[in-house]
Amino acid sequence: MKIKLPFAICIATFVGTVLAIPSHSLCQESAPDAEIRAASKKLTDAFNDGKAADLSAMFLAQGEVIDEQGNLFQGQKAVQELLTTYFERFPGVKSETTIESIRLAGPVAIEEGVRTTVTNEGSVAQVQYTTIYSKSDQGWKVASIRDSALVSISSPGELLQPLEWLIGEWINEGADARVKLTYQWSEDGNFILGEILVMKSEQAVMKSTQRICWDPRAGKPRSWTFDSDGGFSESVWTQIDNAWSVRSEAVLPNGETGSANVLVTVGENGRYVMKGTNRIVGNIVEDDYEITVVKQPPTATK
Repeated sequence: MKIKLPFAICIATFVGTVLAIPSHSLCQESAPDAEIRAASKKLTDAFNDGKAADLSAMFLAQGEVIDEQGNLFQGQKAVQELLTTYFERFPGVKSETTIESIRLAGPVAIEEGVRTTVTNEGSVAQVQYTTIYSKSDQGWKVASIRDSALVSISSPGELLQPLEWLIGEWINEGADARVKLTYQWSEDGNFILGEILVMKSEQAVMKSTQRICWDPRAGKPRSWTFDSDGGFSESVWTQIDNAWSVRSEAVLPNGETGSANVLVTVGENGRYVMKGTNRIVGNIVEDDYEITVVKQPPTATK
């Protein structure tokens, strides 16, 4: 199962160790092929040692890194700053690379493969990468590294496993209205289905249904929510460490539109906290909110 990681991890998964060296020895390979493998291993060693300065020195002066979101980091200074920040945030991170091909194209060599990065907390990221080397007086230098999303053969349900913690019955704490939330897997195991019931004075004032799926194009979960009053919304979920950033766009029954950013932070003891910010309904900016939601014990069966 492929586990998606935060953006900061994905942009740093561009160096690693060689796993797939052919059975014949390096001395039987062509000289450029062996040299590129040696350069790749040198990158690996510096990455796994957390040496940002050594890594950036392996790039050309205007060498670049392009992450899978298309963000560009150009020049040795930018690359070093990127890596320094990353190593400070994820000390002890390690990377492994499976080289799928190495080929010459005029004055450059092109290495392609799959890179896996593991943090000391056990989080895993995989990307498809292309590294372009240019020959210099100091040997092969990195001209460009570009990452792209790995084509996954995992099922949608497997890719939704990071949201498995949602399954069950929940209720909010301390709000004027009582909100009950129930999540379960669909029969086919590829969707998470939710029901949201808002109660006031023991009367239901709003009922919503929700469906969460894996969006293979965006590479992250997406959800749709339909309210009993005719309104509906669409949200994109992005994992950030132990939290989820949920960006929602809504259409109200009267035709007005709304939007909000919701940060869902997963806590301990069956709790999570929802913080809503940047809430806009029509032309009105609504107040921020914070709600703590607790998990209900399973209902006893007779």
